[in-house]
Amino acid sequence: MVSTTGRGLALRHFAETALSDTDLTIDVASADASFRSYWLVTGAHGTRIVMDAPPDKEDLGPWLDIGMRLRAAGLHAPEVFAVDRARGFVLMEDLGLRTYLPELDEATVDGLYGDALDALLRMQTRVDTQGLQRFDRAQLVTEMALLPPWFLQRHLGLAPRPDELAVVDDAFAFIAHAADDQPQAFMHRDYHSRNLLIVDADSSDSGTTVLHSPGIIDFQGAFIGPVTYDLASLLRDCYIEWNSVRVDTWMENHRLRLRDEGLIGGEVDIMRFRRWFDLIGLQRHLKVLGIFCRLWYRDGKVQYLADLPLVWRYVVGVASRYPELSAFVALLQRARAGRDLTRSRHESGP
Repeated sequence: MVSTTGRGLALRHFAETALSDTDLTIDVASADASFRSYWLVTGAHGTRIVMDAPPDKEDLGPWLDIGMRLRAAGLHAPEVFAVDRARGFVLMEDLGLRTYLPELDEATVDGLYGDALDALLRMQTRVDTQGLQRFDRAQLVTEMALLPPWFLQRHLGLAPRPDELAVVDDAFAFIAHAADDQPQAFMHRDYHSRNLLIVDADSSDSGTTVLHSPGIIDFQGAFIGPVTYDLASLLRDCYIEWNSVRVDTWMENHRLRLRDEGLIGGEVDIMRFRRWFDLIGLQRHLKVLGIFCRLWYRDGKVQYLADLPLVWRYVVGVASRYPELSAFVALLQRARAGRDLTRSRHESGP
């Protein structure tokens, strides 16, 4: 239940005022990797969600802007009912708790990913990108630069020598150069099974203009970026793994749809597209190794260590396919030296 003092009291006042209802039950809905938290508000209206984004730590502007762009394109971002920018509160539609991750299995994945890929194509072809920041080389490298201090040094105990840092820098430059080769489109930037929700269609709507499912959340970091970024985020999800044949099939189908929509040219064959997909996915996973470790060592969120082995497999598996990254793979494997990645450094020993 929400606190009855301080910020909790302000949140309750916001919800009561916005809903004209003083008889509300407010319970924790969820939290994420940022400073935001989400609260389930129940009253005469049914249920709503209040997002609490402390203004000294979170800027509501991007979330509101990107959500409006998604909804305008017929995608199911939460409808917004009330906003208090000064205090950092948003009253929004309750999309429910049915995130993709716990409901994905061999029987459901093709249908759920079919919906997610339909939504992705619509994002890439219909969302207004005017004024959005570009996911440029500097941003790409800055994100990967989380790897050495947080994963290599803090988690694995390796302080890279100058020659080892040169290997890392060369790998980052190679990956960034490959990203430059890709066409650009709207990029959600965190498009995966924990940010997609199964939502029942509203029977009052024909469903011809709005894709009700998936519900899409955590979109505030959107950019204009490489056309395969969100595809790699979805198909090589940091929280669940699918066999390579299935991933290749989904990837190829999406390539053909992008070609048909004119987002990529006919000269972009499967090999070129796979290279784009591989290397932008590698960029993301190198960043994630750093972020997941930072979430533990800086923010105390230990649960992310459990996801490191899958991300590691993606990194080593993909990087090993490219001779230009052989020295980088060797460095990573030396740094790990058989260590259990799910254990914090002080548990694993020096």
